Amino acid sequence: MIELKLFNQKAKIDAGELIGYQVDQHEFIHQKGSPGWRSSDTEMFPIIGPTHEADFRIQVPRAYAVLDQHGHLRELTYDLTSKSDTKAVFEKVYKAGTPVINSKFPEKSTARRLIWPFDFKFQKAFELKEGELEITFTVSGEKDMPFMLGYHPAFKLYMDHPQLVAGERDISLEEVLDVGSRALEVPDCDTITLKDKNQLTIETEGFGNFMLWTEVPHMICIEPITFYPYAVDQKELHEGFQYLESSEKVFKVHIKV
Repeated sequence: MIELKLFNQKAKIDAGELIGYQVDQHEFIHQKGSPGWRSSDTEMFPIIGPTHEADFRIQVPRAYAVLDQHGHLRELTYDLTSKSDTKAVFEKVYKAGTPVINSKFPEKSTARRLIWPFDFKFQKAFELKEGELEITFTVSGEKDMPFMLGYHPAFKLYMDHPQLVAGERDISLEEVLDVGSRALEVPDCDTITLKDKNQLTIETEGFGNFMLWTEVPHMICIEPITFYPYAVDQKELHEGFQYLESSEKVFKVHIKV
């Protein structure tokens, strides 16, 4: 476990997963083991959304891909590549065509192995700055590789009726709960403010959209995404791909307090 510190801020990271972010000893991150979700953050890459109705096969320009829900990046292990008092950088590397064991098989999936026909490197950097935690994602690999990217952090809730503000739209926790497992779409948005016991704002670069998910009243996932997967049929998920135009593309999430 790695701990970053800057003035009144502290971030805890376990194998690339953000498991704590405290400001003046107030914990903003949903704690692993608490009801609601077994994790505290993860990434959705190179696809977002469920794939079972498409028999786990996704149309891509080269051959085909076999992916379970939200892609196979989460099945890979992060390596720590650098660390300082305020910054830590992690990396995952994948070789095209390498079979990846699917942890959801056989209890929750019929796809035993997952395959992606492109090389890529995925970097995740955490850095504490004045008044914020900045998380930078760098996707690098083969030119024209299709991909979607989503970041899936979970925030701890303290109040019975917190509010989320996205531009001129006010969103209640009840509205998110009512949508259920599909997650509530917040399109064309790069900033959301969570008004709870302590307020925080999430500003993003490169994503363009959010979705909100929870199935319990004491946690909320505020997820920057490049594409909302329920906008299309599962068999048409490829319509949500963007393509790597150069050797790398950078996305950022700023958690500001």
